[in-house]
Amino acid sequence: MSLQPKPRPTFEDWLAAERDALDSRSEYLDGEVFAMAGASENHNQIVCNLVREISFQMKGRPCRVYASDLKVRIPAGNAGTYPDLVALCGERRFDDGRRDVLLNPSLIAEVLSPSTEAYDRGDKFALYRRIPTLQEYLLVSQQRVHVERYSREPNERWVLTEFTAMNDSVALASLDCALRLDDLYDKVEFDPPNAA
Repeated sequence: MSLQPKPRPTFEDWLAAERDALDSRSEYLDGEVFAMAGASENHNQIVCNLVREISFQMKGRPCRVYASDLKVRIPAGNAGTYPDLVALCGERRFDDGRRDVLLNPSLIAEVLSPSTEAYDRGDKFALYRRIPTLQEYLLVSQQRVHVERYSREPNERWVLTEFTAMNDSVALASLDCALRLDDLYDKVEFDPPNAA
């Protein structure tokens, strides 16, 4: 008896399952589905702070910011993800009439977790770079004061700028706003350096 290979789900299969799921989330990458784990208190606090600070600066402007539950589709990479934060100014383009899968983010931010840091820096960033509208990618540490901003230059090169002091301010050119690190890390409690 021969074993038949299990068919790989399409993006549409994954999206239908995600929309039906009540208590779990996953990301899709070219026929593979990866379950997502819950987040720490620091992770959640940083996401809340990001949304608050960016939303406040967008008030009254044709700009939007979304946290964690909005999916982003990357057609060029046959992928679907749940970034920690997505933002854009101008017209929003969605995958379909449900308006829960965004196609044209200008900014994506990921809060780094020990289990996902390598993916967020590597393969996931490679996927995000395939989104033509993406102008900035933020990686935010939850273990220390450290933000990395990658910005797309007109020649399609990505330039890294790092911020490590609480009085630093991260200019977000794609949204015409700035993010102060002391606001971003408000109420975040770091573990002592020698904590087990």
